[in-house]
Amino acid sequence: MRRSEFFAPKPLWIVILAAGAAIAVGMGIRQTFGLYLDPISRELGLGRETFALAMGLQNLLWGFTAPFAGAIADKYGAGRVVICGAVVYALGLIVMANAGGEGELVVSGLLLGLGISGTGFTTVLGAVGRAATPERRSVALGITSATGSFGQFAALPFAHVIIGSMGWVGSLYALALAAAFIAPLAWGVAGKHRPQSAGAEQTLREAFHEAMVHKGFLLLTAGFLICGFQVVFVATHLPAFLADRNFEPWVATWALALIGLANVIGSYLCGLAGRIMEQRIALTWLYLGRSAVFVGFLYLPLTEFSVLALSFALGLLWLGTVPLTSGLVATLFGPRWMSMLFGFVFFSHQIGSFLGAWLGGYFYDLYQSYEIMWWLSVALGIVAALFHWPIREAPVARLQAETA
Repeated sequence: MRRSEFFAPKPLWIVILAAGAAIAVGMGIRQTFGLYLDPISRELGLGRETFALAMGLQNLLWGFTAPFAGAIADKYGAGRVVICGAVVYALGLIVMANAGGEGELVVSGLLLGLGISGTGFTTVLGAVGRAATPERRSVALGITSATGSFGQFAALPFAHVIIGSMGWVGSLYALALAAAFIAPLAWGVAGKHRPQSAGAEQTLREAFHEAMVHKGFLLLTAGFLICGFQVVFVATHLPAFLADRNFEPWVATWALALIGLANVIGSYLCGLAGRIMEQRIALTWLYLGRSAVFVGFLYLPLTEFSVLALSFALGLLWLGTVPLTSGLVATLFGPRWMSMLFGFVFFSHQIGSFLGAWLGGYFYDLYQSYEIMWWLSVALGIVAALFHWPIREAPVARLQAETA
């Protein structure tokens, strides 16, 4: 294949399939890490806080590098970024498989953060946003997120089986091989689609300044921090929370898998919701719904059925934030620098992710209970709803002038 063919714009359906598959593999692997908290902590003789810290640093570095990965993808196309991310992702899993203590776990977490940054939402959703027309963008982002969400559903039972048959070390090598298969998908998202408006001439510095003084962008960024706190706390600590209540390991595996399955439905429905109502309103109700589910984990009698039912309900509200939030960024500022701007919003998400993973382990080691984390998640969901409600969902004056 000639270089010009690799970087030629692809049809929207190819971009969606490639982006969705990359997210499915990358995010699917990431969602399995909660299954490793207990076996790695026990075998290496470490407390839960150490593994949680490594996972928290993974999320923090992922977020920190997301704007830079997004800016490179916006300028040169996402293909190069995805290939590099896949290689580093696989290397991080290999380092984790060979970890003998805290230092190696931390290094693996940092490598995983870099790898996910290059293969995740912030890189590939920008490619989808530029390939889609404005009227199709919300649904295209929703379909991509829904396709990617299927990876969480498929990866968790797969990881549960290979951990049981190969041990946690062998299973991490298998996941590293799976991560390497993300690299060929770079072809589908490598095209340099450009919007036809004058906004294509806006520089990166101008785009950054325009967003940083926009009240709606700042509120969106603050709300996404709370999203990260909630989902990573659950993804990292739900298996241990259920184990403490004497549930069999399969319950935690299927609870996380059902979150992933329901997320396929929820992400698509949220993409549709972005066409029939303002995206800020959909986000407001989504965060309130999450708080209600967390109250269920605190007050409902926890049985196998109730745990799985609550997990499915939470999955419907899980990453529907992604097409709505990324779509709102494109609505406000246009798609030209969408990956970079969404990367900054996502950095906030990953600060929350770090806090959700680390504080979950910290408070558990301190109090031998996750109750304070559940209540924090409830309260922060209400705060996030209050952040999104006042956002004015209208293009910036620059885009309005271009349209006129």
